[in-house]
Amino acid sequence: MENLHLIITIAFIHLLGAMSPGPDFVMCVRNSLMYSRRTGVFTALGFGLGVAVQVTYLIAGIAVVVARSLTLFTMIRYFGATYLLYMGIRSIAARSFGLDMSPEKAKKDISPLNALWVGFLTNISNPKATLFFLGLFTVVMRPGTPRSILVVAGIIMVVETVMWFSFVAHFLNQKYVRSLVDRFQGYFNLIFGVLLILTSLWIAFFPD
Repeated sequence: MENLHLIITIAFIHLLGAMSPGPDFVMCVRNSLMYSRRTGVFTALGFGLGVAVQVTYLIAGIAVVVARSLTLFTMIRYFGATYLLYMGIRSIAARSFGLDMSPEKAKKDISPLNALWVGFLTNISNPKATLFFLGLFTVVMRPGTPRSILVVAGIIMVVETVMWFSFVAHFLNQKYVRSLVDRFQGYFNLIFGVLLILTSLWIAFFPD
């Protein structure tokens, strides 16, 4: 039951992070608008590959830290909670996604492999994504957490990433949906920000 709670917590926090405005979101919407839904979906698959790489080396690295220094692990844990708090504040302060929603002329589509590569590079080169995953794992896992549980959580995060940004590619590039998002994006930022802040405070004051 405890391991199930851990997996659900990681999946929930990661989904909030994926939904928050950032380079991945901007790139997915850009490719969907400028090219096609198919290109947006393959861009999402590229994000998933990037998440898989980052999760893999973070799980391995955190396992070494836990084994060698519980104090250092605790320090990293609180750093992660602080970063989640920072993300929440930034989300509330943001007024827009920074996207140009104006209509654009259709351009020649790019290949699926190219879209996949663009998505991968966008995710893997984003230092904020690395910090987010570091904070996510260190604030929810405990010394002695089975590696298999973290692997399952990692797979879920990859699937969540691909599914969320595929949804973005399929729906947010439609004209009426883009108009709706542009109108209420401030409320979306507020909701995601509050949830992230509450999560970080819960981690800081109720760690067990």
